[in-house]
Amino acid sequence: MLSLVVAADGHPPVMDPEHAKALELCRKPTPVAEVAAHLRLPVVVTKVLISDLVDSQVMTAHAPRTAADPTDRALLEKLLDGLQRV
Repeated sequence: MLSLVVAADGHPPVMDPEHAKALELCRKPTPVAEVAAHLRLPVVVTKVLISDLVDSQVMTAHAPRTAADPTDRALLEKLLDGLQRV
């Protein structure tokens, strides 16, 4: 859901309206969840649409970058401390 997708340069082939709308939404890197929200489709359906576009090489997908190691004990302790304050 957090992967970023972006339309590739070039001219897309003829496609159905859902694929075309997804491609238009992704002129700049956009998270899959945001594309799903704009299309008003479930994320699972959006993933299939995006997969079709990636397979036809008119869109690329990139895994999200994490700012920190999710297993960093100090980070987790700070998070827990912040949650306990709330």
